[in-house]
Amino acid sequence: MPLLEVDDLHVSFGTPDGVVRAVRGVSFSVDRGRTLGIVGESGSGKSVATQTIVGLTRGARVSGRATLDGENLLGADPDTLRRIRGAKIGMIFQDPLSSLHPYYKVGWQIVEMIRAHERGTSKAAARQRAVELLDAVGIPSPRTRIDNYPHEFSGGMRQRVMIAMAMALNPSVLVADEPTTALDVTVQAQVLDVMRDVQREFGTAIILITHDLGVVADMADEVVVMYGGQVMERAERRELFYRNHHPYTEGLLNSLPTSGGRGKLTPIAGTPPSMITPPPGCPFEPRCVYAFDKCSEKPPPVEIPAPGVHTSSCHLPVERADRPRLEAS
Repeated sequence: MPLLEVDDLHVSFGTPDGVVRAVRGVSFSVDRGRTLGIVGESGSGKSVATQTIVGLTRGARVSGRATLDGENLLGADPDTLRRIRGAKIGMIFQDPLSSLHPYYKVGWQIVEMIRAHERGTSKAAARQRAVELLDAVGIPSPRTRIDNYPHEFSGGMRQRVMIAMAMALNPSVLVADEPTTALDVTVQAQVLDVMRDVQREFGTAIILITHDLGVVADMADEVVVMYGGQVMERAERRELFYRNHHPYTEGLLNSLPTSGGRGKLTPIAGTPPSMITPPPGCPFEPRCVYAFDKCSEKPPPVEIPAPGVHTSSCHLPVERADRPRLEAS
């Protein structure tokens, strides 16, 4: 049984312009010690799906099921979710400067989080644990830096502080939402190394949300590709990179720079669909070079291009040999 399992998750928001169907029937799972990468363009529903699991999408209409160790998260009351957040599911958000309170020292914030979940822990014991956590994630001179404010840290160091805070109570799942955005490649590599070390030491399951396929290639064991609030393709990492099936996945990979900088980038033409009035068929149909009549008429089935966990929501046949003919037609 997977550690965290999400089944047929739907999330929508009421707006003056209509109902935004941000997540539409998303399913995925992750086991202990494994990393699940969730990729897709901005607005594809990656962050909304994971934030809904821990009760951070207030005012949303939610249906489906999400279980952690057999406990249903979507049906949990606010007190239960507060107990789960931090203790069982740690969160690393995209912008650590806005996630950390600017008026309080980083050590105070880690200490308060520890004591909020462990009422019997003294301030001295919590502070000592905070120092150890900062040292574990590579903060130099942690006994001194613990009394610094967030603005006194660089972007990479603030992200390390967020990792330390997320891992303070040794949660079983770590959700990292764009943890390397706006970091240079050297700092990015250091942050990913810290996450790998944490996973090796504690057996933590990681859900890594990103639009950077290079990060996915480096970190993920399994990958979910999202578009228009839905899962387009799901596969093991190597399977997805070398034997992908869905045209959207193909488009994402074709838009990457080639080794050595040679060749022309091939962007995906068009823009993502409106989630207020999503297309009746495949959400990617207006941008797909292989689209045919059926694609705009009804949602595609979830085909299985390969044995195992590889699934793809597409009308195209599993065999790729006919694609050039479809593209030319």
